[in-house]
Amino acid sequence: MNTIFHITKRQQWEDAKILGSYRADSLESEGFIHCSKSTQILNVATRFFANQKELVLLFINSDKVQAKIRYEPAEIGELFPHIYGELNIDAVYQVIDFEAGEDGLFELPPEVRNLE
Repeated sequence: MNTIFHITKRQQWEDAKILGSYRADSLESEGFIHCSKSTQILNVATRFFANQKELVLLFINSDKVQAKIRYEPAEIGELFPHIYGELNIDAVYQVIDFEAGEDGLFELPPEVRNLE
């Protein structure tokens, strides 16, 4: 199984479970849902989610994603997985709370480290 990750607000994920699919704001604005490989999670979290609360980390089985996934370069030159369409919620096999510590820094959750 190939796992990719996505950080979102807990309420957005709760809403998606009711609707049956997940749509990130970036799907409307950029045409895809931003995701990360395990080695990219901390940099993404620090850059885009600093000081935010009520976050969750979605563990996504990319083999079950119905929309097309493309690995594309970001400004930093790394390839990131992008989902071009709604994310079917049955592709998400684990969801964990994901927030910065008291020092404002994120730590890689043990659930992610165990996959490496």
